[in-house]
Amino acid sequence: MPAITLLLHNIRSTHNVGSIFRTAEGFSVKNIVLSGYTPYPAYDGDVRLPHIAEKITAQIHKTALGAESMVPFEYVDDISQWLASNNLPLVALEQAASSVSVPHFSPPSEFILVLGEEVNGIEASLLQKCDHIIEIPMSGHKESFNVSVAAGIALYALTLKQ
Repeated sequence: MPAITLLLHNIRSTHNVGSIFRTAEGFSVKNIVLSGYTPYPAYDGDVRLPHIAEKITAQIHKTALGAESMVPFEYVDDISQWLASNNLPLVALEQAASSVSVPHFSPPSEFILVLGEEVNGIEASLLQKCDHIIEIPMSGHKESFNVSVAAGIALYALTLKQ
């Protein structure tokens, strides 16, 4: 099974974040990096006002059901700086002209799976930094899955590969 780090960038919903934590725990994701305006659980050294951190953590907990304390995570304020200090391949889960269908993608043994904003996806500047772009094939009328559902589908498919 590949060692996967999830990068959640600019995801708005605490419920999506909680659901992704729960799914990540089920697939033994190595860690989660939260950035941009993505809400994140409270942690030691958290600089947010305590009542804000507690409220957001409680909202994430509603769908994470404790996984937020089981999967290692970090919040990074400056995603560019974090990416510059990282040498793992970046794999974006996004619909793009150059994307590869998940069933046809052979994942590296360790990588970062990038998930983006619920409506607009991964911002162009971050997408350009990615080594691979993968997408989930769809046959219905909707154009995309909810980000937490897409994370689950992708993690399932990618962890089957090795």
